[in-house]
Amino acid sequence: MPDTPESFQAQVAALRRSHILDAATMVFAEQGFHRTKIRDVAQAAGVADGTIYNYFENKTALLLGILDRINESDRRDRDFAQLGDVDIRQFFRAYFRHRLDTIGENGLKVLRIVLSEMLVNPELRQIYAERIVAPSFALVETHFQRIVDAGRLQTDDVPMMIRATAGMFLGLIVLRLMGDPQLEAKWDTIPDVLTTLLLDGLLPSEGDNDGATHER
Repeated sequence: MPDTPESFQAQVAALRRSHILDAATMVFAEQGFHRTKIRDVAQAAGVADGTIYNYFENKTALLLGILDRINESDRRDRDFAQLGDVDIRQFFRAYFRHRLDTIGENGLKVLRIVLSEMLVNPELRQIYAERIVAPSFALVETHFQRIVDAGRLQTDDVPMMIRATAGMFLGLIVLRLMGDPQLEAKWDTIPDVLTTLLLDGLLPSEGDNDGATHER
């Protein structure tokens, strides 16, 4: 079935919005949030200043758009719906790997700017919590509660489990941003490390007489 004019226009608008976010990510990473002006983003995107305002109300909205894209809010439901059909260990490894690949080096640079800005900007912090963090937590909690109810995971408090997991992931990003040499050298091992820690813990398995852990 051919695209209608309306669907074609929507595709063009989505591509233009994505292009602007690409440019904003690059400019924010290079110049920081406060030094960046809308005209800087427009120049990097190769569009008029007014074009930016057709898609984003202001500079804060641009930053939130970048964060929303890094968060992949539009695909979270689809990703976590897979939990009911796949091996949980494989899911966690693949999911953590995907998140690291999605963030990438440019994303790390932007997160350094964002985290510092959120510490001093209560308005941005509140908007981010309400529009991105809270909906994401609510969606993920629903999927994990089903898995817990089915007996495939064990926890008495799904919301806290979700936050603890997110906190570990974010904490590792913060340490990487601080230049931790161990993380810089072993960044690619994070999916395996987090998955093992979450699902196996730190205590040795039963039957390990020497107290050493083994590959599961």
